[in-house]
Amino acid sequence: MNKRPLYFDYAATTPVDERVIQVMVRCLGFDGNFGNPASSSHAFGQEARRSVERARQQVAELVGAQSEQIVWTSGATESNNLALKGVAQARSGSGGHVITSLIEHKAILDTARQLEDSGVAVTWLAPDAEGLINPQAVREALREDTFLVSLMLVNNELGTVNDVVAIGEIVREHGALLHVDAAQGSGKVKIDLARWPVDLMSFSAHKVYGPKGIGALYVGERARPRLSAQIHGGGHEGGLRSGTLATHQIAGMGAAFELAAQSFDDELAKIDRLRNRLLEPLLALPGVRINGSATQRIPHTLSLTFNEGEFNPAALGASIAFSATSACNSANNTPSHVLLALGHDARAAGRTIRLSLGRFTSEQDIDEAVRLIKAACATAPAFWVTTP
Repeated sequence: MNKRPLYFDYAATTPVDERVIQVMVRCLGFDGNFGNPASSSHAFGQEARRSVERARQQVAELVGAQSEQIVWTSGATESNNLALKGVAQARSGSGGHVITSLIEHKAILDTARQLEDSGVAVTWLAPDAEGLINPQAVREALREDTFLVSLMLVNNELGTVNDVVAIGEIVREHGALLHVDAAQGSGKVKIDLARWPVDLMSFSAHKVYGPKGIGALYVGERARPRLSAQIHGGGHEGGLRSGTLATHQIAGMGAAFELAAQSFDDELAKIDRLRNRLLEPLLALPGVRINGSATQRIPHTLSLTFNEGEFNPAALGASIAFSATSACNSANNTPSHVLLALGHDARAAGRTIRLSLGRFTSEQDIDEAVRLIKAACATAPAFWVTTP
């Protein structure tokens, strides 16, 4: 049997924690909690509804929200679509102005382009040299007709953390809404929506050791009357997202977020130690540099660029599961739009790898990854170049 590669792609997805799986299984099968949460007239539906509401509270507690502010979706992509399209469509009249950035996830970029096609003006902010969106840049981009700003908390390729609190204060003073994509920040950054000036925030379970296909959108009190549903048919989730609730997935997301809250400090400290163990020997290699801020970041995600001719990614073969870009770019075989926005050309982007660590990464994994990457540098062809 072939040995499985080392897993260093937690930013793409995390394995479901076994404790989460146990919770999910109890919601399946005739002897389990299989009822429709909307069937309030009998015990099966009532039990399922209790599981859904418990999970809603578990998610809310991790991020400092009230449970009634959490709306279930199929994932962060749908949450992002609901936030952007929902706010745009709820406005009276057409046009208006939205601010986002060039380094957002494709779920934001493509949705913002769709808004542009419908007549909404969009300002695309460039990151600074540290891979961050400067609050002052947001202030300068605001217009009289700006109704929404959408910026991510943690960049999925760089691991950089935007100061969404400072940005939110500027946006709130202007009177617009702030949406934050927190898919990569949940369980990694202390989020306090009771205090943060954020109106909408997107979450995904599969980035936090929960199942794929389930996510949530936080809808603050300023945003709720300014948000239009995108999926209709039954008026579920306070009329904001219709559809029969998937009890097993929702319970899994709740359990995953509760585990993230319980282990937050210990897990963050562990990942920080492992990151240092990985990064120090790699930065000692000739020409290796880290992309994005060295300080305003999470320790889980590293983007490293190698000098041309000094790294042979093919030598890693099937030994390490890593990413050369985000999963959305990999699917299209295109250079990272994040790295291009930072000023890399296609060749430099092709010499960049993303290594992301997680709950099940061990010291042995780190040491073996360092050994393999060093070997890949030692075997780099003298005139190896990347495809533009």
